[in-house]
Amino acid sequence: MQEKIEVVQTLIDAFPFIQQFNGKTIVIKYGGAAQVDPLLKEKFARDIALMYLVGIKVVIVHGGGKKINTILDKLHIETEFIDGQRVTSAENMEVVEMVLSGSVNKEITALLNHNGVKAIGISGKDASFMKAQAKDSEKFGFTGAITSIDASVLQRLIDDKFIPVIAPVATGSDLRHPGYNINADLAASHIAVALQAEKVVFLTDTLGVLDKNMQLLPTLNENEIEKLIADETIAGGMIPKVSACLDSIDGGVAKAHIIDGRIEHSLLLELFTSEGIGTVIKK
Repeated sequence: MQEKIEVVQTLIDAFPFIQQFNGKTIVIKYGGAAQVDPLLKEKFARDIALMYLVGIKVVIVHGGGKKINTILDKLHIETEFIDGQRVTSAENMEVVEMVLSGSVNKEITALLNHNGVKAIGISGKDASFMKAQAKDSEKFGFTGAITSIDASVLQRLIDDKFIPVIAPVATGSDLRHPGYNINADLAASHIAVALQAEKVVFLTDTLGVLDKNMQLLPTLNENEIEKLIADETIAGGMIPKVSACLDSIDGGVAKAHIIDGRIEHSLLLELFTSEGIGTVIKK
């Protein structure tokens, strides 16, 4: 009986958060181990299903870097990273789109649909809702910088009770252009701003933003982040993540979260408990 009471108490504790987020839009960047490990994938899908059923409007932007690397290795195509971002050659771009818009996107969509939600997989090329230009063609090749997001395309899907599952591939300037590979963190940030989302949540393979003693920093603001980047506490692949968070809150998103996707039900723990489990970045 005591175990049953504890279950009920957990639901009661979560109730204020469910009320708070009902009807609100939350953008989730899905990547890392949570996107690879079979058990974590199933837990993620159930978290999304619960959020959907309690009235949260969920939008998912996914990466797929590990699978892209695997395919590039098999094809003996070299790849390079600068400041945590992929340099996308013409050969890389073909593989990037095949993996992101094809196998990864449809796997996520099928998993969510199997767990009882209406998910639909798209890329930025669909309805040309995500447009981009070269970030720096000489340095990054076909890695793009987003120039516009047509939020109305996503809003129609949301209004029709779909969860958009978005592959971060943007349309180029003309029909013959292969398109642009967009950093999934930055895509999630731009989409969250365009939709004026309540939150944007980044699933990673670390506890959150850590100090030099590898301890979690539960909350951060812009000034604190600038200092941490300056003294190299924040470095490498974490830089585009915190930059995406700052862009989000500067654009009107209330809060940005960086959480550990390796923890089962990490989304629910972050959103529906007072303590949370990761780093919250806010004004």
